[in-house]
Amino acid sequence: MKRLIITGDPGVRKNGVVEIDGEELTLFQINRNGEWHGPEEVQLWCVAGTEGERETYEKREYIPHFLDVERYDAGDVSVVQRAG
Repeated sequence: MKRLIITGDPGVRKNGVVEIDGEELTLFQINRNGEWHGPEEVQLWCVAGTEGERETYEKREYIPHFLDVERYDAGDVSVVQRAG
């Protein structure tokens, strides 16, 4: 499981599936930042993982502060499924 920060909006929503660097990830949670006061483009702060990690997410058996963080532009993210 990891936290993705996506600059821009690729058009995906909660429980959507994205492909990044050849890896398919489900977006368990999305926080949309920057609508009112910046930055210039909206940022999506997502908790993402494989379907096998869904139970870990739902039971909160992880520490959000210690998730690896990866940043991407919306153009680098391929949407496989918009929402689940």
